[in-house]
Amino acid sequence: MNKDLTMGKPETVLWRFCLPLFGSIIFQQLYNIADSLVAGKFIGENALAAVGNSYEITLIFIAFAFGCNMGCSIIVSQLFGARDYGRLKTAVSTACIFSAVLCGALMLGGILGCGPLLRLIRTPAEVFADSMVYLDIYMWGLPFVFFYNIATGIFSALGDSKTPFYFLAVSSTSNIAVDILFVTAFHMGVAGVAWATFLCQGVSCVLAVVTVWTRLKKIPVQEKTPLFDRFLLGKILVIAIPSIFQQSFISVGNIMIQSVINGFGPSVMAGYSAAVKLNNMVITSFTTIGNGISNYTAQNLGAHQYGRIRAGFRAGIKMVWCLCVPFCIAYIGFGKYLLLLFMEKGSGAALMTGRQFLWILSPFYFVVSAKLTADGILRGISAMNQFMAATFTDLILRVLLVFILPGWTKTALGIWCAWPVGWTVAMGLSVFFYRKASRNMGG
Repeated sequence: MNKDLTMGKPETVLWRFCLPLFGSIIFQQLYNIADSLVAGKFIGENALAAVGNSYEITLIFIAFAFGCNMGCSIIVSQLFGARDYGRLKTAVSTACIFSAVLCGALMLGGILGCGPLLRLIRTPAEVFADSMVYLDIYMWGLPFVFFYNIATGIFSALGDSKTPFYFLAVSSTSNIAVDILFVTAFHMGVAGVAWATFLCQGVSCVLAVVTVWTRLKKIPVQEKTPLFDRFLLGKILVIAIPSIFQQSFISVGNIMIQSVINGFGPSVMAGYSAAVKLNNMVITSFTTIGNGISNYTAQNLGAHQYGRIRAGFRAGIKMVWCLCVPFCIAYIGFGKYLLLLFMEKGSGAALMTGRQFLWILSPFYFVVSAKLTADGILRGISAMNQFMAATFTDLILRVLLVFILPGWTKTALGIWCAWPVGWTVAMGLSVFFYRKASRNMGG
C-alpha cells in the first residue's frame, strides 16, 4: 500500500518504513552470500575466490542500476509528496525508457569487456575460467537487475517498503535451494551458481514490475500523461548521474583494491571474499536505510515540511546505531564461525584473513552508518555536489592507503586499515554538509 511519509511522528514513521527495507536488503544480500556459500562449501576454495572476484566486477553494473533507482525514486517521492500524480506517472515511464537504453549498452560492454577486465585485475589462472563463466551468465540477467531496482525505487517512493520485502524473501530463499540443486545434483559448478541467481532474480523482477505497474494504474489522473518528458529526465539525471558515479567509482576502487589482494594469492582472496560478503551485508543495510531516509526527506521536501527532515536525521541515527550493536558483537565475537559457513575446509590463512578484516572494520560501523544517514538527507534534498564530495573523499583515501599500507606492514593486514580512515574523514564531511543544509532550511 502507498504511504504518505509527511504525516505522523517522524521517528515512528521512519522505523515502520525503514525496517522492511532493512529486511529486504538482508534477503537481497542472501543472493550473493548464497553464491559464495555454495561455491565454497560444495565446489572448493578456488570457486569461492572466483565468485568473490567476479562480484567486484558485477558491482560496476549494479552501480548503474542503483543510480537509476535513486534518480527515479527521489523525483517520484517529491512528486508524490506534492500530490502531482500526472507528472509522477510520466517520471516513471521516462525512467524506464532511459534505463532500458542504458541497460542494453551495458550488456554489450559487459559481454565484450569482462575478460580484459579480469586480466587487468591480475586474476590468478586457477580462478580465471570460473570467474569468466560467472560473469558471462550474469550479463544476460542484467535487465532483471535494472528493472527490479526501478520497481523497488518506485515502491519506496510511494511509501511502500513491505512489498519488495515479500518478493525478496521468497526469491532469495529460493535462490539458495536452486544453488544447491544445480551444484550438487546437476554438478554444474560455478555456472550452476550463476544460473540459479539468473532464474530467481528474473522471477522476482517480473513480479515486481507487474505489481508496481498495476499499483500506478490505480492512481487517478485528470488526463492522459505522456510517456516521456525531457525536463523530468533532466531532474532524474541530476540525482542518477552522481549516484551512478558514486557507486561505479566505488566499484572501480574496489576492483583496484581487489587487484592488490589478488597479489597475495588464492587463500587471502578466499578469506577476503567471505569476510567482504559479511561486511557488505552491513554496509548495504545502512545504505538502504539511508535510501529510505532519502525517500522520507524527498516527500517532506515536496510538502515543505522542513522540520520533519531534521527530526528524520535524528531518528535515523538512533536507528542505525541500534543495528550496529548486534553486528559488532556477531563479527567480533563469532566471526570465525560465520566465516566457516563459506568454507568447507578453509585454510588457516584464509580464515585469519577474514577474521582480521572483521575485527578491524566492525567497531567503525557506528562511524560509517552516521555518514550514510547524513548522505540520505543530502540525496533527498538533491544536494548531490556535497554528497559526491564526501563519498569521493572516502573512496580516494581508501584506494591510496590500500596501495601504501601493505608496503609498510608487508602483509595484507595494512589493506584492512584503509576502511576506517576513509569512513571517519568522510563521515565528518557528510555531517558538516547536512548541518549546513539544515541551517539553510531554517534550522
